[in-house]
Amino acid sequence: MALTPDDVVTKQFQHVRFKEGFDPDEVDDFLDEIVVEWRKTIAENDELKAKLAAYESGSAAPAEARAEVVEEAPSAAPVAASATDAGQGAVAPAAASAGIIELAQRLHDEHVAEGIAQRDRLIADAQAQAASIVSEAETKGREEIARLEKERGSLENRITELRNFERDYRAQLRGYIEGKLRDLETTGTASGSTPVSAIGL
Repeated sequence: MALTPDDVVTKQFQHVRFKEGFDPDEVDDFLDEIVVEWRKTIAENDELKAKLAAYESGSAAPAEARAEVVEEAPSAAPVAASATDAGQGAVAPAAASAGIIELAQRLHDEHVAEGIAQRDRLIADAQAQAASIVSEAETKGREEIARLEKERGSLENRITELRNFERDYRAQLRGYIEGKLRDLETTGTASGSTPVSAIGL
């Protein structure tokens, strides 16, 4: 993979649920890719410096010697480079490394801030939804309680009506029975003075 600065800038990490930040394995893998590409770049830089030094020092040498130096440049790069070139080579990759590390840190901070903002937004949405659900449940509970109270009042009225009906019915029944008993007593008293033959028995 040919890694470019644009790849570092546009790299998107997956958000991890239930904790802040990004997937550490994904970040580590990406940083490993960056390190590999840097090392390749440093090696290529050293190789080109070695070729340039060999070319400048061996311009009078035969072409075969220059070709041999070019082929051996990757392994002989530290030896072939002068002290000045080595010092500049060490400073340039270090500065580049510091810049990329700073860029990576800034991207990390931005992604963390974005994750925190998204977390806060999700929490706020969840709290609003929970408050709405609780309010709706309380409203339904009050409506159900009012309905049950009304139904209980209706049943209590019906029970009172039935008790009144029972009391009246019992009073009427008692009056009726007592009236019949009085009639029987009256009839019995009247028939007691009348001979049985007169009654027709």
